[in-house]
Amino acid sequence: MWGVVKEVLGIFPYSYAALSGPSFAKEVIKKLPTAITVASKDLKIAKMAQKILSTPYFRIYTHHDVFGVELGGALKNVMAIAAGVSDGLDLGHNARAALITRGLAEIMRLGKTMEADTFTFSGLSGLGDLILSCTSPLSRNYTVGYRLGRGETLEEILSGMRMVAEGVRTAKAAYRLSLRYKVEMPVTKEVYAILYKDKQPYEALDTLLSRKLKGEFL
Repeated sequence: MWGVVKEVLGIFPYSYAALSGPSFAKEVIKKLPTAITVASKDLKIAKMAQKILSTPYFRIYTHHDVFGVELGGALKNVMAIAAGVSDGLDLGHNARAALITRGLAEIMRLGKTMEADTFTFSGLSGLGDLILSCTSPLSRNYTVGYRLGRGETLEEILSGMRMVAEGVRTAKAAYRLSLRYKVEMPVTKEVYAILYKDKQPYEALDTLLSRKLKGEFL
């Protein structure tokens, strides 16, 4: 979003703020405890939004890394599709935990290369939002992945959805970014292949599991 604003205005306004984090609207409406992040280049703007929007059940933390906050909020949707596929294939909790963890590693690699603050992805708009989106059927993107894992086609799934699953389009953009910046993003690549290259979910699984063995933080 920050890139669109910069492109339209020709500059990036310091009065801009981004709100992101693990927050299903259904739970916020019910006034269930929720914590999210507001990021702005101008700390005064972030604190102003924090003061206006915070409530006893809706807690907001300030942040300076606008790009990192928005990138994490976008890429977690791709990983949510992957987690849904995993659960749709009945691969178990171990597999889903591995996907979330390795998915976070991909997000951090791309973010670092694109000069985001890597610590951002350990916060609410990164890890927090990732966990929520990858573990709940309330997530539209998780639901798309789950149904793909169950054998439905993307066309069948999207034709019956009333809301947008952002991860479908984001997967294409994220894959292209990985190529442009030469960042290894195997989970993203396989989600892209399932969505746009008609690759079967079990084939994508085989591709991921047969990758060359390596150190965890390489």
